[in-house]
Amino acid sequence: MSYKTVDTARPDGEVMNLEGSSYGSFSYRTYVLGSLTLVYTFNFIDRILISVVGVPIINEFQLSQFEFGLLSGIGFALFYTILGIPIANLSEKVSRKLIIGVCVILWSLATVLCGFTVGFVTLLLARMLVGIGEAGCTPPANSMISDYYAPSARPTALGIYAMGVTAGGVLAQVFGGFILEVFTWREAFIFVGAPGILVGIIFLLTVKEPPRGYSDPPGTPKVERVSFPDALKEIFSKRTFWVMTAGATLAAFAGYALVGLQPQHVVFSHGFTPSQTALMFMAPVGLAGTLGAFLGGYLTQQASRKSATAATWVPGLAFLVCAPLYAAAFLVGDSTVMLILLMVASVLQYFYLGAQYNIAQAVVSLRVRATSIAILLFVVNLIGYGIGPPALGLVADAVTTNWIAASPVAGQISATCSVTDASLSPALIEACRDARAYGVQWASVAATCLFAVAGLFFLLAGRTFIRDLFINQKTPAAAAA
Repeated sequence: MSYKTVDTARPDGEVMNLEGSSYGSFSYRTYVLGSLTLVYTFNFIDRILISVVGVPIINEFQLSQFEFGLLSGIGFALFYTILGIPIANLSEKVSRKLIIGVCVILWSLATVLCGFTVGFVTLLLARMLVGIGEAGCTPPANSMISDYYAPSARPTALGIYAMGVTAGGVLAQVFGGFILEVFTWREAFIFVGAPGILVGIIFLLTVKEPPRGYSDPPGTPKVERVSFPDALKEIFSKRTFWVMTAGATLAAFAGYALVGLQPQHVVFSHGFTPSQTALMFMAPVGLAGTLGAFLGGYLTQQASRKSATAATWVPGLAFLVCAPLYAAAFLVGDSTVMLILLMVASVLQYFYLGAQYNIAQAVVSLRVRATSIAILLFVVNLIGYGIGPPALGLVADAVTTNWIAASPVAGQISATCSVTDASLSPALIEACRDARAYGVQWASVAATCLFAVAGLFFLLAGRTFIRDLFINQKTPAAAAA
């Protein structure tokens, strides 16, 4: 699909072509995109940090993998997903920058509170509060980016924004790893969460709210208000949206489970400390994922010049390749080979981040975009983020239990054993470590298989993507294609 570069004019006198024009100067647009990416980075620092300090928490509270999955999964995702849709609907009507700024401050305070918890239940409640705050980030942010950037520039802009996912993961690993060298996991939450409060204040003071629909091509219908039922009706009519969402959900199911399982695999199977794991393994893997988020957006934009369905097949193929690479990484015995495989697989895994947002917005009208993103995130996070970690945690617990039952230490330890439990003999501590390692390893391998299925769903979404494009159906640009 292409646009004629015919000049036209907005009511405000600005000349633009049928591709639409971006809002504001290039430098200010870049600042806003950078600010939104920084906010998204803090969003993921605060949610991912618990995986960095997971082993110390598991050992202190003697948690099963399922219980830790509740902390890293549904404990965060429940309110994050439930509140995401009403907040997104609200952002269709009120200032999006206000919603984002206030929510940054809220979730940062909640992260600090995690450091003052005294047990599993209080930590779970604090994690829920983090989820409440973070619900107000991505839907309004994506909506703002779509108003700041013309359609032709959005894939790269959304790809840059999506880098916040992996950049946040990297910084959580780096900061968490360094802090664990000197302090405890409690200080890690306090020191990492506090700067986000300042980021939220600066965002509120320096970012402008863009006019809604400013960057869309001329002729795109400007609907001033849309009810939530009407928004849902439009979204439910788009088959592409739901097929893509199924793929994104499976990717999140596996991906978020691996966020917690990968560092445990390195600790239990390869014998590194939590801080060494964060700095030497998880940070490089996170950097690779950051490259993947950007590269996926860039390659999709380049491929879109020749293929209108690139947003579906670029991430689809990447998933199909990354699945066996991930599986191999968890089965090799050499830690260096494992790291290389994890990094390559991570690059490919995150090709889809920008694509999922681009597809979700491309098939709906401009006033439904934030709600479309919220519905996407509701499904992805409730099922993928919420259920993935505890579900794969149950798999790990079951495999661990079976290993113990078939071993000479049957009846002496359980799947909730702690490798720092002073009451256990050295032999039982070693058996506990081996049992935990075996369970985590095979739960991780099971998770990687889901990436291949996710890739098939993205490829399938390409069959209806052109038909469902809103711009094809509703604007004069379709006639010029």
